[in-house]
Amino acid sequence: MERKISQFLRKWKNDSSGKPLMLYGSKQVGKTFSVLSFGEKEYKNVVYFNTENNVELDDLFRREKAIEKIIVNLSLISGETILKNDTLIVLDNLVNNDIVKGIKLFGSDKSEYNIIAITSRREKLSEFKGEELQFKNMTEMDFEEYLWALEEKNLANLIRECFEKRKTNPFHKVALDFFQDYLITGGFPEAVSAKIEGKSYFEIDAIKQKILDVYKKEIALNTNLIDIPRGIEVLNSIPFQLKKANKKFQYGVIGDGRRAKEFETSINFLVNNQLLYRSYKIKDVKSPLSSCKEADSFKLYLPDDGLLFSMLHTNEKRLMTDENLKETMYENHIAKTLVEAGYLLYYYQSDGKAEVNFVIQNRMGKIIPIEIITKTNSKAKSLSVFMKKHQVEQAYRITDNNFQTKKEVRYIPIYSTFCLNTIKI
Repeated sequence: MERKISQFLRKWKNDSSGKPLMLYGSKQVGKTFSVLSFGEKEYKNVVYFNTENNVELDDLFRREKAIEKIIVNLSLISGETILKNDTLIVLDNLVNNDIVKGIKLFGSDKSEYNIIAITSRREKLSEFKGEELQFKNMTEMDFEEYLWALEEKNLANLIRECFEKRKTNPFHKVALDFFQDYLITGGFPEAVSAKIEGKSYFEIDAIKQKILDVYKKEIALNTNLIDIPRGIEVLNSIPFQLKKANKKFQYGVIGDGRRAKEFETSINFLVNNQLLYRSYKIKDVKSPLSSCKEADSFKLYLPDDGLLFSMLHTNEKRLMTDENLKETMYENHIAKTLVEAGYLLYYYQSDGKAEVNFVIQNRMGKIIPIEIITKTNSKAKSLSVFMKKHQVEQAYRITDNNFQTKKEVRYIPIYSTFCLNTIKI
């Protein structure tokens, strides 16, 4: 399956700086598979090391501080010849700081050896940081990649064209049908492969349940033992939090008498490791938006729509007919798409309770509000009030309907949110 990360990896290979790449992201999103596939196509050979509990590698990087000695030892351990510019060295499941220090040697000296390190521990990046490394995040497949996998690249290209040229999509209903399937399946490569192979809904659901178990094992890596069950409680509560009319995270949903202080560490662990995405409430709007956030008021979203669909214990028929369920799924999809495009999430709520689902700030500093419109809130006025009060020039409403523009507001169909990954918005 074609992944967007492949385009980035090719650019990295041709980058004259020669810095090792640190590829990070949650487990099961396809990091290792994508890197190995890239290596097989672009290099004479690939030398792969699983660093997890690898005492031999730990000792090597702790002991050796010279690039050529490290290369000689890696060749001996792997039984493979490592060639300058023609071998891709892959270090998977990286958490050890000694190995990272060794990798940095290759970046500080502009060596001719190509190294990609892979980690799912995003919280470790603060320890790994340094000018000697290049960093890249990878997530599960977005809707555009999903269409590629289903051999619907022409449809994906058409959606982008309609977004960029502001014209209606003649295959709008077709795109909506594919998008509904994506919400149910999700973007984890194993689930998408099962969908392509014609596996049943129950078989695909079993795959997603397995991935949820992997998430819960990741929570078990929390250093404070008391925060492990709390983290699982938070994760399990997300479907119930998002089903509420007020989707602000409420500790009472987890259990009576629960308090913020008990769960602060667990929530930070989940967010820092991309197991959940967080959107902060703002009541004021000024640049930067981070200066307006209320730290104790936030919403939490799952990083995959298919996981949310499974955790809601629902079905395709309900998704088509239940507008509240649809709104829940749409809001989660927009949240995860915006985060994966590099935006920080905020939602606006005035004292009068007028709410705008998302407010983002692009790389040019422009503040852009985004509102979801469904049949149950089709006459929502929050966005208009927001734009008038804060003198915002451009906004988006995301709907089930086709592309259109009304004055300064662009109406775009839900399936086109992947197009919001451009600074042109």
